[in-house]
Amino acid sequence: MPDSIPLDCLIFGGGAAGLWLLDDLTRAGYSTLLLEAHELGSGQTIASQGIIHGGLKYTLSGLLTPSARAISAMPLIWRRCLAGEAKPNLSNTRLRAEYCHLWRTASIKSRLAMIGARAGLKVKPVNLDLHERPPALADVPGAVARLDEQVIEPASFLHDLSHQHASRILKIDAARLRLSTPSSSAEHAPAEIQIAADNRTTSLSARLIIFTAGAGNAHLCQLAGVPHSPMQQRPLHMVLVRREDLPILNGHCVDGSATRLTITTARDFDDRVVWQVGGQLAEAGVSMPPLQLIEFAQSELDAVLPAIDLAGADWATYRVDRAEPATRGGTRPDDAYAGREGIIVTAWPTKMALVPELTRRITMIVHEILQGRNASEAAPSSMDAVSSPVFDAWPRPVVALPPWENPKQQWFPGR
Repeated sequence: MPDSIPLDCLIFGGGAAGLWLLDDLTRAGYSTLLLEAHELGSGQTIASQGIIHGGLKYTLSGLLTPSARAISAMPLIWRRCLAGEAKPNLSNTRLRAEYCHLWRTASIKSRLAMIGARAGLKVKPVNLDLHERPPALADVPGAVARLDEQVIEPASFLHDLSHQHASRILKIDAARLRLSTPSSSAEHAPAEIQIAADNRTTSLSARLIIFTAGAGNAHLCQLAGVPHSPMQQRPLHMVLVRREDLPILNGHCVDGSATRLTITTARDFDDRVVWQVGGQLAEAGVSMPPLQLIEFAQSELDAVLPAIDLAGADWATYRVDRAEPATRGGTRPDDAYAGREGIIVTAWPTKMALVPELTRRITMIVHEILQGRNASEAAPSSMDAVSSPVFDAWPRPVVALPPWENPKQQWFPGR
């Protein structure tokens, strides 16, 4: 492609991982574009509950697991970014809550789990006296603790980062994407990419390609000729509860060594309160049709929040697949993943909280590959590449709607 626009890096996928990486690579001086075939955050990011986990839910057995070690530092990194004290600057990202609550059922197993979930964590639960409990948890039979894990509004996060880098984000037609990577004998040659949108086409050449498209990584690897895409998908079936006067609640109900329910609170466009309900319920609900899962969720919420009357609420469910690096036996991965095949990097954060760690790993790969080449091979400055007039009228992807705003979402009256 003789007239292709040269780039250092080309990112596929505009979710949390792709946008954070775009910010990092741009600040490092690499000429970088991000391509999105759908809406920013569509899939896992917009469907997430927004909790910046610090690993406590992985220590409920009393052990400091590899998952807990991997994620333990993440809340402090996010907190600094959300305060505008570190990069990326996320000070315009809205918070649902500065912290979560943790409460348990009355079982002996749950009492032991709450005791055993402290060692080795950077963010530890703080037990609350009765007068310190939030109203929604005033009458739960077990202990209540505060956990300094912030809860972000995923749509706001996507708006914040995409606004900062709007000129570097393009919407493309996935069906018309063409991608040619160099053979192993020409590993220093760039990849050649043809992109299209509406009635526009253009050609790009990139020295490094990074796939951060979640479940879409499998197809991209196939398109790029990467022999293996080490991906697995684990499904969830989440529950939504909507009513104008629902109490504000963000946190986890612990039952033994498991997270029985995780509840986060948002507001819809009509200012109604919406609960997202996940945890074990969302895993058990995979095999249930929506109405059966709603009935199960009603009984679970009655059990763990006995003082809250949910009469008059509307109920809905939505499904989302967790796309992540494959593990033996299909269990949850312990950490983020970034693997390289030639000039292709395929990456999954595993959890949204691990996005900063994933970005650190990818950036190290970028430095190793691109800074190790001769200066004569360097691409032009980022300003030259990204400010090309070809992109002036190019379509830009919008941020995906949260599940409760999806016009196709079906709502049901409660019992």
